[in-house]
Amino acid sequence: MKKNQLILLLMFLCGSSFAQNTYNIIPLPKSLKPIEGNFTVKKGIAVYINSEEFSPSANMLALQIKNASGQIVPVKIAKSASSGIVFSKNEALGEEEYRLQVTSKKVEIQAKTGKGAFYGLQTLLQLMPAPIYGNELSTVALTIPNCLIEDAPRFSYRGLMLDVGRYFFSVDAIKRYIDLMAVYKLNTFHWHLTEDQGWRIEIKKYPLLTSISSVRKESMLGHYRDQKYDGKPHGGFYTQEQIKEVVAYATSKYIQVIPEIEMPGHSTAVLAAYPQLGSNGDKILQVKTKWGVAEDVLFPREETFEFLENVLTEVMALFPGQYIHIGGDECPKTQWKESRFCQDLIKKLGLKDEHELQSYFIRRIDKFVTSKGKKLLGWDEILEGGLSPNAMVMSWRGTKGGIEAAKQNHDVVMSPNSFFYIDYYQAEAKTEPIAIGGFLPLSKCYSFEPDLPELTAEEAKHVVGIQANLWTEYVSNLPYAEYMTYPRALALSEVSWSPKGSKNYEDFKKRLKGHMPSMDALKINYSKAFLTQP
Repeated sequence: MKKNQLILLLMFLCGSSFAQNTYNIIPLPKSLKPIEGNFTVKKGIAVYINSEEFSPSANMLALQIKNASGQIVPVKIAKSASSGIVFSKNEALGEEEYRLQVTSKKVEIQAKTGKGAFYGLQTLLQLMPAPIYGNELSTVALTIPNCLIEDAPRFSYRGLMLDVGRYFFSVDAIKRYIDLMAVYKLNTFHWHLTEDQGWRIEIKKYPLLTSISSVRKESMLGHYRDQKYDGKPHGGFYTQEQIKEVVAYATSKYIQVIPEIEMPGHSTAVLAAYPQLGSNGDKILQVKTKWGVAEDVLFPREETFEFLENVLTEVMALFPGQYIHIGGDECPKTQWKESRFCQDLIKKLGLKDEHELQSYFIRRIDKFVTSKGKKLLGWDEILEGGLSPNAMVMSWRGTKGGIEAAKQNHDVVMSPNSFFYIDYYQAEAKTEPIAIGGFLPLSKCYSFEPDLPELTAEEAKHVVGIQANLWTEYVSNLPYAEYMTYPRALALSEVSWSPKGSKNYEDFKKRLKGHMPSMDALKINYSKAFLTQP
């Protein structure tokens, strides 16, 4: 048990006055020292900053207080302050690090950067009564338990992926998803924008991608095994202006957005508009209505590479982050194996088989992305055949791919499906809304440990973080997306942020129960299955 957890337990057992205070913080801070007493947000209080980069967080706090209490709190620039709420510069701290001290007279968040101040703010809000998150005036006094918190993340990459290829989500829905990520200090939104069942991003050079590839004629009803359809067209796409809007919004929450453009598989929607990029230019295809993996894939012709380079050029201009995700997973090789063109290309390039042909495909894209000053990211299948040194691998088929990538000195995001595919059921299937299958309770998400014994200390440095993925074959709206994401995203948050030595599921579950009023105030449609699970 972590030292601060033991202190809290002892204080409770001894009947200390400290026990009245609650510290239901998620993710658990690196260090938390309880102090007797409380700070109360009284009339006439002000928020002080000594650096303009703290202004967004200070204004956000002032707005939250106004929404909860009706009290207008001015934000003032001052070198120092002896009372009130203070954001102050501390050059000794890391980029995402903060120090939060609460006394009966003053609350102070120290940070080196705006990002550190923002994370300190999220912790401060969790220390306050749940009404702080609401938009309705409350009579509850805004009090904060006194404490000293020193905090920094364990991993630099803490991500959630949302698949909008199967079902389209509005810009407002995406912003809501990003809002909730920020509350729990998640910093990477992986936007899965293209699929067999729909293309969701405007590419000006290829207008058919939005007029044809973005709409399917119907969607599956019930489970895949039922083979039933709703008969209703489904579609949608984001204009480039909307993409910029979302990226800017995420940036204001210190969240990077990584776009995913799938290739060479999961591309039936592309081939419905541009069949010449597949096995046969005369073949008539429709945007896929059935879930699952499609046999129709992109072919490694020069025309295809020209298309993809043009697409990626427009995509890269919209996303200022360093990574571009190109998928690279689940690409059937049947058509390549039956194609004279592909077999001749294999011989011409001196390749062994179709698997090496896919490696050639990925390396071509990798070289192009690298030439544009970006870094390629893909599912662990891209590891086969060699990559540029700066390419990053996302390990989804367990941890094996991530281990191999780290041994080859590639940075790795661990996202094993058995721990972080949050489209799986989180309780007994008969008690839950329809989902793709599998079983992933909160406790299993929390149990994942990215410190893998197969890696040396030097190799382990390449594991930069963790991500959970929400595939949406059975998730057609935002409320259900939230239900599948929360509270499992909170387990992800703690595993990726908090120190390894502090992991304790029973303590996490206790804090989560205490945090539920805040989740209610945030109007999160979360699952309560964990309450009856071991």
